[in-house]
Amino acid sequence: MPFIDYTASQQEYVTPQHSTAYGALATGESIEVGYLSFTKGEGAEPHQHPHEQIVVVIRGRIRARLGDEERDLGPGSGFHVPPNVPHGVTALDDSEVLSCKNLVDGRGHRI
Repeated sequence: MPFIDYTASQQEYVTPQHSTAYGALATGESIEVGYLSFTKGEGAEPHQHPHEQIVVVIRGRIRARLGDEERDLGPGSGFHVPPNVPHGVTALDDSEVLSCKNLVDGRGHRI
């Protein structure tokens, strides 16, 4: 899978137990990148996992919570979640993000 067309890839709710993130995933040997969307008002409930994660906003605006901190983010900005840190997201507008996670026990977003 050296070239990826996220628009032609299988679309799914990638973490339905925590989130309404919908889109496609590309999984390598040690990292997984999701091109994901949130509808305004939806997002990811506060949760934590053993994965390190970086999220970059491509379109729209989101409110990110990391531990006790909260910040509104727009295109070109994002956040870094160290392993096991509680975090959550609320879409302030219809939004698209890139979500990158390392694989733990062979799993990334599908935890």
